[in-house]
Amino acid sequence: MKKEFYVIIEKDEDDFFVGEVPALKGCYAQGRTIEELMLNMRDVIEMCLEEEPAIQNEFI
Repeated sequence: MKKEFYVIIEKDEDDFFVGEVPALKGCYAQGRTIEELMLNMRDVIEMCLEEEPAIQNEFI
């Protein structure tokens, strides 16, 4: 099942893109490009959903 999350993206002082999913506790990732960041975010979102099954059920 496909789920969608908002990702807040900022650029840090080292020119890395940093992303956060506010709906998932501790769900952060980074990448040198937006594309790399979004690939990393997908992995982190999957891990966060495995850690917090109660949150996963809210988005079904």
